[in-house]
Amino acid sequence: MASIKVEHHFDFGSPNSYLAWKVIPEIEKRTGVTFENVPVLLGGIFKLTGNQPPMIAFGNIKNKPQYDMLEMQRFIARHKLDRFKFNTHFPVNTVQIMRGAVAADMDGQLPKYMDIVFRAMWEDSLKMDDADVIRTALDKGGLDGARILARIQDQDVKDKLTANTSMTVERGTFGCPTFYVGKEIFFGKDRLRDLEEEIQKQN
Repeated sequence: MASIKVEHHFDFGSPNSYLAWKVIPEIEKRTGVTFENVPVLLGGIFKLTGNQPPMIAFGNIKNKPQYDMLEMQRFIARHKLDRFKFNTHFPVNTVQIMRGAVAADMDGQLPKYMDIVFRAMWEDSLKMDDADVIRTALDKGGLDGARILARIQDQDVKDKLTANTSMTVERGTFGCPTFYVGKEIFFGKDRLRDLEEEIQKQN
């Protein structure tokens, strides 16, 4: 196993986080490096950096939203991600499910939790800021939804998500997904090829 540290800072509310997450296993297999998934709060990142969601920041720019959609469709086609479906409830407030990710990580269940929640958000188009919907999705996926929803009220969980969010901004993050290969930063799904090259270089 390689000693290089590769981090994936994510928020379930970003469709590009989902698309990147689907491709990460291919990179892990080719490089022999296991990514460390770090839950952060995208809304908090935006507040700390003054950033805005792309549809707000660029929504009034002629041709740019259309081009961004074209790039997304190309990425989906290249990686055969035909289960992707834009969430009809977008934007979804992700505070609960991101705190849930922190709780799941503390319990050693983050990979399974991510699989359930990413699919619920970007394949099944569920309203994942509704506690009942969250609990049902987690239960259906084989986790204890009620327990996780109770855990997200715990102060240690809230504090950890806040700390993760502050930490990622201090390191250079301004959106999701953001990746770190050692000290090198890569933003967005469209930098995964560059990220893989950096892993190979450092490995």
